[in-house]
Amino acid sequence: MKLHELRDNPGATKPRKRVGRGPGSGTGKMGGRGIKGQKSRSGVAINGYEGGQMPLYQRLPKRGFNKPNRKAFAVVNLGLIQKFIDAGKIDAKKAIDEDALIASGLVRRKLDGIRVLAKGEITSKVELAVTGASKSAVEAVEKAGGSLTTAAAAAE
Repeated sequence: MKLHELRDNPGATKPRKRVGRGPGSGTGKMGGRGIKGQKSRSGVAINGYEGGQMPLYQRLPKRGFNKPNRKAFAVVNLGLIQKFIDAGKIDAKKAIDEDALIASGLVRRKLDGIRVLAKGEITSKVELAVTGASKSAVEAVEKAGGSLTTAAAAAE
């Protein structure tokens, strides 16, 4: 078989319907849109409109609440911190704070602070100082011989 012999399966492709090309085409004059009305005009999108009946999305009850002043933390996993230490992008001998994480490129921006989670393994002895951390992350760092202090713990 050669490239120029490639064909689609018979019946897999249909020719495009050419609308509004004279009475002989079967879709001439109004082009299958019927007579008058909003949908016969161009530029009409009536998504979710149910002809005046209350639309489904308005009939369903509202649930939940989005807190307007919620905090968004930049999330870092322990495995990634270890990977950056192994790559030499973070110095494990010095105390690692949020600015060091940003400088290394591990975190793009601080947002409302940086939160450390326990995904992955950490083997280096590190001193971390961040805004927040999960309990399992604190345990994992202490197990490796390091310390993890959070701003929340410092405030108490």
